[in-house]
Amino acid sequence: MSAEESPAAALAAQVTNKDPAVGLQAVVALRRLLEELERLHVDSARDQGWTWQSIATALRVSRQSVHEKHASRRKAMGKED
Repeated sequence: MSAEESPAAALAAQVTNKDPAVGLQAVVALRRLLEELERLHVDSARDQGWTWQSIATALRVSRQSVHEKHASRRKAMGKED
């Protein structure tokens, strides 16, 4: 990655690279990014009073799955009862 190239541009180049090793690295990076984005937005939604069901509906998953994935982490942070 050059000094002028953004992380997003570097990731885009990896995604389209013909080398499977580079492409698979991009898959790992995208998974990590998606997980972080989900954590941030779930936390924001819960902090704004959204129910687990509302979050699940927005993510197109079950309430149980989103609750299992995020509630214990939020409890450990003191953000859930």
